[in-house]
Amino acid sequence: MSAIEETKEIGVAKAAPKPAGAAAPSDAPTTTERLLTFGVGVLVAASVVLLKRYVSGEVVGLEVVGLLVLAAVVAFFGHRRVLDLLSSVRFGVLMLVLLVAACMVGMVIMQLNVEGFDKYYADLTPAQKMLYGGLGFFDIYHVWYFNALLLILSLNIILASIDRFPKAWTFISRPKLDASARWLRGQEQHAELLFRGEGRVAVSERVAAALSAARMKATVTEKGGRTFIFGERGAWNRLGAYAVHVALLTIFTGGFLTSQFGYNGSMWLAPGESADTHKELIYELGAENLKMTERPLQLPFVVECTDIQQKLIKKDGPITADNTLDWLTYVRIKDKETGALVREGVVHMNKPLDHEGYRFFQASFQGLGHARHITLRLTPEAGGATEDVTIKRDGATTLPDGTTIEYAEFFPDFVLQGGRPATKSGDYNNPAAVLNVTAPNGEKRRAYAFFSAEAAAAPMLKQPVGGYTYKLVDFEKSPSAHMLAVQNDIGSTVVYIGFGLLALTLASVFFFSHERVWAQVEEREGGEVEVVLGGNTNRNRLGFEDRFKRLRDALGARAVEVK
Repeated sequence: MSAIEETKEIGVAKAAPKPAGAAAPSDAPTTTERLLTFGVGVLVAASVVLLKRYVSGEVVGLEVVGLLVLAAVVAFFGHRRVLDLLSSVRFGVLMLVLLVAACMVGMVIMQLNVEGFDKYYADLTPAQKMLYGGLGFFDIYHVWYFNALLLILSLNIILASIDRFPKAWTFISRPKLDASARWLRGQEQHAELLFRGEGRVAVSERVAAALSAARMKATVTEKGGRTFIFGERGAWNRLGAYAVHVALLTIFTGGFLTSQFGYNGSMWLAPGESADTHKELIYELGAENLKMTERPLQLPFVVECTDIQQKLIKKDGPITADNTLDWLTYVRIKDKETGALVREGVVHMNKPLDHEGYRFFQASFQGLGHARHITLRLTPEAGGATEDVTIKRDGATTLPDGTTIEYAEFFPDFVLQGGRPATKSGDYNNPAAVLNVTAPNGEKRRAYAFFSAEAAAAPMLKQPVGGYTYKLVDFEKSPSAHMLAVQNDIGSTVVYIGFGLLALTLASVFFFSHERVWAQVEEREGGEVEVVLGGNTNRNRLGFEDRFKRLRDALGARAVEVK
């Protein structure tokens, strides 16, 4: 083995020499190769069209034109040179930088689907509106060049993996089982030991046992009167980078599916209401103003709201976003055809609900005050002790004497308008509950319960209804309705799988390594046996140095180290 050959990385196949007089291969593709290249581009473009029509019914325009142009360029200029460029690591880094820059634009400039975009757009100057709109900055994740960057970066990862995978696979499929003493002495970790009183076979067995004790798979071979022992661990780590590539491509695929076929909508829900549609806002950008229209979208199931709750920081404070710890919407999801209950769930402020590719977020709430439950103090008309009862919204309770009290309505700022109860505002200035009272004899009447002592002391309210007078002594504040944001995120599961795979592969790549140790065992004059050790690793060199020293020390207990 020559000095040049010995310095090459062990385990990498060497290129076969070219025959004398052989012509250099041409970079220009044949006509058949050009047609095949363009045909693949046409198939990819057709797949995008069919997929988008199948999922959303939309017709694709610029995306298909771009794919066809790219296929034509590759076919015309020569696929070999283009593939060399597309598989370049530098080119991939450039695409990644551009993709990150585009994502930063999306974080700095408010996007169309974000609540409050209309106010943000109104505050921009006409020049900003024209520039940002023309460059697609308001919808950066759906603009054509963002998808093009994503596609090219994905293609770069695939081609780079294909180009470099055979070299990495040789470490597993065809490991180098022997190495010259000169090459072993040139490794960062190496040692030379002399054994006396033992034969070559016994020393070889000792070395193999030491490698096995170090959790390395040992392989013994004979060649030229010498014994070679090769031990390694973590060879699969060489493929970790390609597992990372698969994880990234999985994430990119999920993001692309969401950006192309997903959508965002919203729906209002109040307790007792059901909905099987939500509305998506469609924005039309103009130089001076923003035109918004709503597009109804069907859900494949029915969402029924059973209750809403607002957890306030200060219970006596108003129902506002800055006074809210969490707001919750309790829902039931039912089959659209049969009405059968599919599942129950709760949508929190910071914990969305996922169902069949749809995700429900808390978006807003109706500021008109309501009460989730009320506590009434009942004073019997015939005298006796008062009694407190609590009734849930739209609920009822039956007293021991058979009287039924139903919680009918709630007014945060009670007022009579035209002889009918109404609310002056959404604030809790004069809270009152409207009750439907059914006496034991079946007589039904309406009663009012006020929170303030002044209102409850009014003569008309002191008149008993169903044998009782009523006072509102407590209630849990709650908005009238919640707005849920509905996101059809068909790529979310794919993205989650990709991130999970990425975490696992990154952990395996950085916390494990491919360690290799070679030992050449040769008999010398005088009955001595010489062992030349050498090894390397692809990462964590400090840890490998410690393990190599322990291996050397384990062998050196009955050996003399050569200085």
